[in-house]
Parts: sequence; C-alpha cells; structure tokens
Amino acid sequence: MRLGTRSHLIEAAVGFAVVLVAAWFIFFAWQRTGGGGGDGILVKALFPSASGVSVGTDVRVAGMKVGTVAAERLDPETYQAELTLKIDRDVNVPSDTSAAVATEGLLGGAHIQLVPGGAPTPLRDGDVILDTQGAVDMMSLIGSFINRPAAGGDAAAGGEATAPAR
Repeated sequence: MRLGTRSHLIEAAVGFAVVLVAAWFIFFAWQRTGGGGGDGILVKALFPSASGVSVGTDVRVAGMKVGTVAAERLDPETYQAELTLKIDRDVNVPSDTSAAVATEGLLGGAHIQLVPGGAPTPLRDGDVILDTQGAVDMMSLIGSFINRPAAGGDAAAGGEATAPAR
C-alpha cells in the first residue's frame, strides 16, 4: 500500500509542475503581447505599410525599447494600417515625433522606430503621430536593382563606342 501512495505523490508533484509551467507561459504571453501591466500612454499612428509588425512588436527610440505595439487594425476609410503604440510614461517623447517601420538588417525582425522632434510638449494619451513611414518592400527593392539597365547606354549594352571628337 505504501508503494501506491508514493506513486500518487509523484504524479501529483508532476501535475503541479505542469500547472506551474503553464501558468508561467500564460503570464509571459500576456506580458509580451502588451495585455497586462506597465504604465504607459496609448498613441495612434497610421502607416501605409506595416509589414512584419504585430501586437507585441517593440517601439524604440535610438535603439532602446520604450514601448510595444498594443493593437493593430486596418482603417476602413484610408486603407492604412492603424497601430496603437503603448509608450512608457517615463519617456516624454515630443508631440512632433515621427514614426517608421524599421528592420534590423536584411533578415532581421521589424520594430517601430520613433524619431523625436523638437516640440516642447510631449505626446499625451490619445494623440496621433502624423509623420509616419511604412515598411520598405525588400523584394521589390532588390528586383528593381537587378532589373535596372546598365549604366553607359549603348556601349554597355554591346553597341559600338564612339571616340570623343578632338
């Protein structure tokens, strides 16, 4: 009978450990997606393209994380991506700040880069960032570079070069 009790205690301990890990994961996911905690202001920004950005994406100033993307939706009137940014209350970002979707290198993840302006008043809860720049489509950029005509006109295309007049 002692063996049966011992195996039940082991099963209970394993079950308790599984529940703790699951609770930690839920808490981590909630925090990462901006669902809970953190004192911050909510500002909106409209982007022509927000490729690679989702809820939980970092918002940075000078490479330092100052917030996250709290929500995203498609504006039905302008067909632009409307992002709600949750910015730490300690960071008094000027009201004329601009925002851009930036990436870390060629294959890096996307984030929102804030470039502070010079206004004396900070952004407040509910403000809208008007100056935005969307994500760059890397495939189109690489395609246009590959398909552009060679410099030098006819000579580069295989035509005969003419000597300059003397």
